[in-house]
Amino acid sequence: MPRSKSKSVSFHEDVTNDTFHLSETKISDVKGSAEKRTMTLIGKNVCHDSVYINAAKIFQGIRNKKPKDKMLVRYGDDSVSPALTFEDEYSQRVSYELAFNALKYQEFLEEILLDSCVYPCQSIPDELTSLLVVMLYDLQDRKFEAREIFDEEEPVAEVRKIEHFLYSFRIKLAAALARYRIKHDALSIEYILPETIQKQEQRASALPLCVWINTFKTSLQDVVRDLKNKGFTEVESVSDFNRYTYCMDQHCHDVLFFPSSLKEELLNSDLFADCKLLLQDKSRSLAVHSVQALLNTDGDIIVAHVGSHLTIAHMSALRNHSMSRVFVCGVKSSAKADELRNLFNHMGCENIQLLYEDFTEIRPTDPRLQNAKVILLIPQCSGLGFSNPIDFILSEHGDAGLLRDLLQGSVSKDKLCRLAERQLTELMHAMKFKVQAIVYCTSSVYPEENELVVKKALESGVEGHKLKRFRLIPPVFPTCSNPESCTDFFFRTELSEISSGCFLAIIAREKDSSENVSVQDILARAASKGLLGTTAEETKDDEKKQWKVTEHGNGVTASGTKPRRAAFHHHEVPSPSNINTAVSVSKAVTKLRKKNISQPVGYVQPKKPVSPAAGTGLPRVLKHTAHLPSIGKVHGRQMLARKARAERKKVVLKPVEIVFPPVISPYGRPQAGMPTSSSYFDWTGAKSMSDRALPPPLPKSGQTNRAKESAVAARVLKLSSRFTEKHQSM
Repeated sequence: MPRSKSKSVSFHEDVTNDTFHLSETKISDVKGSAEKRTMTLIGKNVCHDSVYINAAKIFQGIRNKKPKDKMLVRYGDDSVSPALTFEDEYSQRVSYELAFNALKYQEFLEEILLDSCVYPCQSIPDELTSLLVVMLYDLQDRKFEAREIFDEEEPVAEVRKIEHFLYSFRIKLAAALARYRIKHDALSIEYILPETIQKQEQRASALPLCVWINTFKTSLQDVVRDLKNKGFTEVESVSDFNRYTYCMDQHCHDVLFFPSSLKEELLNSDLFADCKLLLQDKSRSLAVHSVQALLNTDGDIIVAHVGSHLTIAHMSALRNHSMSRVFVCGVKSSAKADELRNLFNHMGCENIQLLYEDFTEIRPTDPRLQNAKVILLIPQCSGLGFSNPIDFILSEHGDAGLLRDLLQGSVSKDKLCRLAERQLTELMHAMKFKVQAIVYCTSSVYPEENELVVKKALESGVEGHKLKRFRLIPPVFPTCSNPESCTDFFFRTELSEISSGCFLAIIAREKDSSENVSVQDILARAASKGLLGTTAEETKDDEKKQWKVTEHGNGVTASGTKPRRAAFHHHEVPSPSNINTAVSVSKAVTKLRKKNISQPVGYVQPKKPVSPAAGTGLPRVLKHTAHLPSIGKVHGRQMLARKARAERKKVVLKPVEIVFPPVISPYGRPQAGMPTSSSYFDWTGAKSMSDRALPPPLPKSGQTNRAKESAVAARVLKLSSRFTEKHQSM
């Protein structure tokens, strides 16, 4: 399409893929879509009478009001909100565009009317002044040429009257325009706008086109192949754009960017006509991808507001290969529901369910939403972070007052307070649902609608006693996949020439503390409840006193040899269920070392080991107490008594001391060639005629203390495993 065509025509192109809001549109008809694309080739001097009427109603509600003593151009009463009726998306977008242009140039247009003596006029009542201003802007934009009228168009008497009146004074109006430009030294009327508005329009015109791939219709590979066949080349970023190029988004895998200069050509391509590519601001893609990243099951999603149907369709496409359902709140009427169903069917969406109630009217215990895992909350906001205000109003059902706020550069305090209160109410209501997370997204630049709303909601504590509290979590995009690398829990994009402004926060319920607690914390918690008998710190101190000191820097023991790896090192406890068993074995080994140290140095290993019967637990060792001295029998009886009391109390995994029987050595002092350091040896129940344990033969010269300690450690592990199995069976 030639660049000389009107801006309103280019705005119509956005309608084809960005605003499907009217049920009159026959989007399900492929032929109708083709006809709609040919409408973009119509010149700028085409505007139906209904467009002027709707534009005048919009302008009447958003115009700048002056004090009565300074008001030279008088408008009618605007206390009642006008009812707008649009024939199609084209007329809707052009109506808002005309109203916005009339608002931007209101001072200029009023001065032209006064300078040309066209106003005041007795034949033009105050109720038609808004229509007069709107049509004057359109007339000068057409270079005061006559408007083309079609026979099938239904005429509106007021429009034809104002049109004839202005056209009859076109020479005086053109002369007044020329004088105004000379007075302000402006090459065109665009130069009389404030600098902030000029920069905003430049950003909007240069903003790259952001589209997402509809996986119901195609795939990323197919789109890339199709673009390659059309002569497009992929580049790394938007800074590398050069005519027929595109790039992938760094946050969303199904989002592409194109140069703004290709807007007309792309919107008239088959990729857009068949809804394979859909034009939408990136901020909404960030929101739906955040929801997708939080779902690892087939949980449902609640979309709190209808907003843009494209956002809902994108969420549906991301959940295409799951059993998830997308519940959309606030549909309001059956006519709106039918309109949305037609739109979603045309885009291939099948997993969307519409709810007529507003989000705040739905109870958290609603049975329809019991499988919901994430809530997507995109509330109505001031929207000053959006680059193109017309797009925001049409796609998000925004308030037309945004156009006035944009010109003023700020939002009134009263309006900001009302919006923030509503947003807080909706977020607090979302926190009452039994969901895993909530994604909160706005296009606002004010902290009152962003950070403060989230913080107030978290501080309110509305989750209830039976639900875990919500907390902020970092963004879940690839660039912030590592929470430790994220310095801010809120995600923002600034308003610039390459992106619109966006705020996004993710709050999720706290996970079970046992999932992230360390072994030491579990031991301390169990000791505080009296499950271990002694605290973890006492156990650690006791072990430090009785075990050989290890130098962690080089892994060498105090005796100068490298120790063998402990069987139950405190960093290697496999699971919390085995912690008590590990502590019991550790205490048993400690006692064994203590008893071995107290033995005479000349103690030697018995000759023949005795293995406990297969399938029995650790207490079977106590059967050998009949061959022990009286002190050993006393210990054995104490152990049996403790075991009986434990069975009566039914205490699961109660720590039990393992008493290893002492062996009396016949040697009174060390003999030559015997090791002087304490060692671990296997013990036996070998009998003599006197029914006493006999000393084993001397160890071979090649046998080392390290092998003996390893054998004892293996025996302790075997006994502890049997002990654990027996207690679990109890």
